[in-house]
Amino acid sequence: MAFMPLCLALVLLVTNASSTSPGAPKGQRVWAKVGDLVVLPCHLSPPELQRSWKQLYEKTAVRWERHGESSHKDPHMVLEVEYSGLLKRARSMMPRASVRETGFRQGDFSLRIEPLLSEDAGHYEALVRYGKETLRCQLELGMVTVTVNPPGLLVEMEPLLLNCNSSHPAKLVGMRWFHNGSLVPISSRFHSRHEALSISRPTVSDSGPWHCELTYSDDERVSASFNLQILGFSGPVSPVVYAAVGSAANLPCLLNQDPSASSILGVSARWSRLAEGDLKIWDISRNGSNWNFTLHLPEVGPQDAGQYCCAVSIHGTTITRDVTLAVMTVTPSIKGPVAEGSLLLLICSLTHFRGHEHFQWRQLSSGLSNGSSFEATPRSPAVQRYYLGSTLELTHVSQEDIGTWECSIHGSEGRLGAVEYELYITGAQLSGPHPILDGQTSFGLILLLFLLLVASILALVLQNRRIFSPAFPALERVVTTSTPGNAGKDEGQEGKSLQTEC
Repeated sequence: MAFMPLCLALVLLVTNASSTSPGAPKGQRVWAKVGDLVVLPCHLSPPELQRSWKQLYEKTAVRWERHGESSHKDPHMVLEVEYSGLLKRARSMMPRASVRETGFRQGDFSLRIEPLLSEDAGHYEALVRYGKETLRCQLELGMVTVTVNPPGLLVEMEPLLLNCNSSHPAKLVGMRWFHNGSLVPISSRFHSRHEALSISRPTVSDSGPWHCELTYSDDERVSASFNLQILGFSGPVSPVVYAAVGSAANLPCLLNQDPSASSILGVSARWSRLAEGDLKIWDISRNGSNWNFTLHLPEVGPQDAGQYCCAVSIHGTTITRDVTLAVMTVTPSIKGPVAEGSLLLLICSLTHFRGHEHFQWRQLSSGLSNGSSFEATPRSPAVQRYYLGSTLELTHVSQEDIGTWECSIHGSEGRLGAVEYELYITGAQLSGPHPILDGQTSFGLILLLFLLLVASILALVLQNRRIFSPAFPALERVVTTSTPGNAGKDEGQEGKSLQTEC
């Protein structure tokens, strides 16, 4: 009889030494999407880890088993780590299944499967032995899938269907969809069906992460995500290109991704413009790019302003985008040369307004230079003059106004475009540091002109004397000797001599 208590004590001791602690709540479900990474958790709780951390530094063995879709089926080994550190995997799980052996000492024995396959669904159980302790983890792995119809590359404006379903056996009682974290309301574009969402006219803005949430009759909620990619145009929906008159313009027509990356070839583009009843068409070659169909206009004028249409054909579907060309011009109030001191108005105009543009004038460069010849001198931003409004008024045009003036257009997105105007003044001296003569220079110039005038008069007098003297040679041969007594006689003889000579 004394032997019986001793045996009972030994049985209790062995039972306590091989106690089993649950590492995961019984019946826990883990939902994952096919193709993703799934982690089946199995770890010690903080109190267990604190109590058993010394034993974790001893030899540890981990074995994961799967029972298929039902826990009543015979289990088969998924992955096993023996005491020696030898790792074994089932052939169907190589090399998708793994555990982090470095996490064993932190009490983490979770199973990682990547990529997840639909046949991986089922009941999983882990058996962990460390020291004299044993840990069991049991959980259910369910599958949730999100698919899109039609499969492959999706083109803008083509109807599509997002399907979301799971392997949960209970009845589905609710479904919600989220796009970029926001709940998608049912509307004319979005229609809810059984485990699916229909999008009638998808656009590029519908691209990005989509999230479905399924609710079942047993209050189980299952969710999954899907990254939707839609091929279409990049940039704003109705872009406006601002170009100065006489300059080149590039009208953008860019796709948000290259169709050739999805093995789609034969993409073509065509530009068209209807102006005054005439339809003009440009066929754009790819030039080595399957997504850039920009239209280049080498020189634009007001007659080129208007709406252009870019049509791209992809995989039997044609998508279009309208682009507006707005031409900027500067019209001066004075046609032709501008005189110094006059009133000048520079009017900046735009062929197409969106309603939120505003104008700004500034002088980019001045025509006054310190060199011996005219050279436009750029103004630094600190000394540039700015004027708001489409019309620049120069009440008294001066030398400081000579140079390049710029009219720029701005909107909520910043600077949109600009046009330049060169201002010249009639008769302005554009060389030297002093375009206007000072007083000393003016006096010297007047004195020089006076001396030149006097010299010219003297030269004319001398020249006239040489011309008229040879016409009266007798005057040169008359020698008049005048004495007081013979005055009268001399006068008579002189008169006689004159008559004789004549």
